[in-house]
Amino acid sequence: MFGSRDSRVRGWLLLDSYLPTFFLTVIYLLSIWLGTMFMKNRPAFSLRGHLIVYNLGVTVLSLYMLIELILSSWEGGYNLQCQNLVSAGEADIRVAKVLWWYYFSKAIEFTDTIFFVLRKKNSQITFLHVYHHATMFNIWWCVLNWIPCGQSFFGPTLNSFIHVLMYSYYGLSVIPSMRKYLWWKKYLTQAQLIQFLLTIIHTLSAAVKPCGFPFGCLMFQSSYMATLVILFINFYIKTYQKRPSRTDMKKIPPATEIRNGFHKDYFAAANGVLNNKKAQ
Repeated sequence: MFGSRDSRVRGWLLLDSYLPTFFLTVIYLLSIWLGTMFMKNRPAFSLRGHLIVYNLGVTVLSLYMLIELILSSWEGGYNLQCQNLVSAGEADIRVAKVLWWYYFSKAIEFTDTIFFVLRKKNSQITFLHVYHHATMFNIWWCVLNWIPCGQSFFGPTLNSFIHVLMYSYYGLSVIPSMRKYLWWKKYLTQAQLIQFLLTIIHTLSAAVKPCGFPFGCLMFQSSYMATLVILFINFYIKTYQKRPSRTDMKKIPPATEIRNGFHKDYFAAANGVLNNKKAQ
């Protein structure tokens, strides 16, 4: 469908056949479905130690990829506006090697969802979450086989930087004493949105002033990133924009006993309304 594979990546782990990538994705999706059913009537696992080690590990891997992508693209004299697949010589191979780790990291990140399942954090297993994890692994199998360097370097560089911040946040959030310092989750989501928009701009810049990078790949990447922008904006609005109205807040009687920002009588009144509706 895409023509000949890039000969420079032949023989690299998991790349010569699509089947391993496909089956790992199927196993991932089945693990969510079967795991959720398995955990339904069982207590949630804590996994605090596992989460600290895992998030630290992914943070370190992301930092390595960020540094290596910056150094290798600098070595190759990459053009930020548009960079082809062959002109940088050995630097292109260096970029391709770190992008293989980026592809492989998408399989490692399947563990994010498995932890959600085992901890019964089902509300976090959203369509956006599963869609992003499953598609990225498969898309990057294609990228590594046909466009493993050149213009492909920019998105992973930004994403590696975001992941250093994101997995640091996740790791710290597991430690109860650190949670009061984690006020920046909202800004992390904003940074993710900016990342997607910058990647779209960078991708389309190569279409405006071509340098030999495949045009179809540019259009596909821009379209895929647009789906992430739409889904992340929807997530952002649902998560951060919906708050209790001022009218509702005025009805809460002043008192000193507060739970989650609301007086206990507020919850009692709310439960009474819900119970009356159920009774009717």
